[in-house]
Order: sequence, then structure tokens, then C-alpha cells
Amino acid sequence: MILNPKFPLYLPGVENSNNDNVSIIGASLREDITILGYFVSGNGGLEIKIQNTYSTKEYASFNDILRKFIQDNQLENVKRLGMAVPGPVIDGKSNPARLGWNLDIEEYKRDFGFEKVEMLNDLEASAYGMALLEDDDLDAIYTSGHLEKGNVAILAPGNGLGEAGYFFDGKNLRPFATEGGHSEFSPRTNVEVEFYQFLNNIYGIVSWENVLSKSGLFNIYRFLRDVKRHPEPEWLSDRLANGNFVEELYKAAVEDNVLICRIALDTFLEFLAREANNLTLKVKATGGLLIAGDIPQMVREYIDKDKFYEKFKISDKMEGMLKNIPIYLVKQNHTALKGMALYTAYYQV
Repeated sequence: MILNPKFPLYLPGVENSNNDNVSIIGASLREDITILGYFVSGNGGLEIKIQNTYSTKEYASFNDILRKFIQDNQLENVKRLGMAVPGPVIDGKSNPARLGWNLDIEEYKRDFGFEKVEMLNDLEASAYGMALLEDDDLDAIYTSGHLEKGNVAILAPGNGLGEAGYFFDGKNLRPFATEGGHSEFSPRTNVEVEFYQFLNNIYGIVSWENVLSKSGLFNIYRFLRDVKRHPEPEWLSDRLANGNFVEELYKAAVEDNVLICRIALDTFLEFLAREANNLTLKVKATGGLLIAGDIPQMVREYIDKDKFYEKFKISDKMEGMLKNIPIYLVKQNHTALKGMALYTAYYQV
């Protein structure tokens, strides 16, 4: 895996020969699965040797998963560890709410003997991993200009709502994390006010993550079913309850043409365009918008690109800027794992 020249990523350690031929364990910690990979650095890139996936909920701590990965693959003297986590990282510590674990890089240095341990928010790690993508890993929703000409925004709805970006310093792109997914959701229409009130009764404070995530799509669906009284076929109720909710809803919308599912998807995508607009304005992402995450990848064929672009560029005074911003959907999954390993190999202060 080598860097895409269209992503002028800030990685000063690429020039340091001490970072060549270094053994690294990269880890992407998620609510459902935790993925670990064994990498070796070299020539400004990475080679992945081993990759294993573990069910997160079956383990009491990340230590247990890490120890099992090392033992299963008979790894010895691994030099570095990089961890991508679904939450904020402050002073090398993180307590992701969806994991229920306390994570501290000093603990892994002490217990496993790594010479270097790094930890990043998972979407910031993904931003590094996106620099390894090929051109055909990006599906253009709207194209205008080039990614490297300005800041870039990243929006990723999945188990939660990830928001991050790249700061363009005039030469390089520098990834940064945000917790923008936890900013408050604001309704625009009378129906959306009803939806807000529905969510307010459940959550109190209503965040964008309550709308744009796997649980958010479920919230939209149950509002349509329980408040707006859209009929739900009995066979669909069983499928949604016993299967992957997003996958089953998508199939019902596309293959079975179930109206409530189509409205739920359309509503989700309209909210996605709106929050993409919000994030793009807040980070002045004239260089582009990248949409990643499990849900957009799953429903990619359903997205009406022209309609999404029209919804995205609506603004009180900023339509002139928004209408020229390129928008791409990232087709690759698990960029956080590779990005975390890349950062751990080559980032240095």
C-alpha cells in the first residue's frame, strides 16, 4: 500500500529511514467488531501481513483481544501499536461510550513492551487511510476542482456519526478529528419539528448522531411507523427484528418497493445532505467533501446524486461556495485500520 499522490498528506516521518522495516500492530476498535492487522513499513508505505477480526462484545478489554492476536499469530518483538477508537482522545487516553473501556497508551507500553503506541479518533485515523485509496475507490457525487485545493470535510454515518476533516496548509493535508456528530440536531419543517419532539421524548438532547447513524435510521423509520402511521407489512416487521436492520430496510425499499422504507431512506439522505452542508461550512471545506461510513456504502446505488447535490448546496448566503465543492463517496471500508498503521509508522512531531 502506497500513498496516492492526489492526497498530499502531511507525514514527515516518511523521509526518516528509522521508520523503514518497522513492525506495527494496527487496531480499529468498533462497537460490533475489532479488527487487528500486522504491518511492516517500508518505502513510505505499508505491507499488511496478517488481519484478524474479533467480536468486541466477547472480550472484557482491548488487552484481551490484543493478547489473543499476538498469541494466535505467534508475533514477537512488535515495535509499535496504533489504535483507532470511536471517541475523543485526550492526552493518550480515551473512554469511548460505545465500548465501555478505559484506554490508555501508557498501559500498552508497559504491559506489552511496545516502543511506541499511538491512539486516534477512528475518523481521524480513516482520514490517514484515505490517502492510500486508489482513484476508483471514490465515487463522484459531484465533481468540481481538486481535493487538494483547500480544507476537506469527512462525514461518516455508521454505528455512530463520525465527522472529521483535513486542514490544507498550502502544501499538505493535515487530518483532524471533531465530535461534531454530537452537536444538536435542528428541524426545518413542521414534520421535522414533530420528529424532533419524538426524539426529544426519548433522548432529551437530540444530536445529529440520533438521526444519522444506524440507530438514527431506525429512529426515522419508527417515527414514520408510530407517529405518521405509515403501514408496515407484517413480513417486514419480522425481517427487521431478526436481521441486519439497515440491510433489511434497504432490501425492502429497493427490491420490494415498500413505501415506508423508501421514505425512510429518502429522509435519511436528505438529512445527510443537510449535515454535510453544515460540516462543510464549519470547516470551510473548499477542497471537497468525502462521505464514508457503513450506511452510505450499503445504500450507494440508491443515492440520487443530482438530488443530493441540490439539497447539499441550499444555504442562506453561502450557495456560491457550496455549489463548487466536489463531493465523493468512499467505497472502501476499514480505512481506519490502515490509516492508524500509517500514522503509527510515519507521523512524528
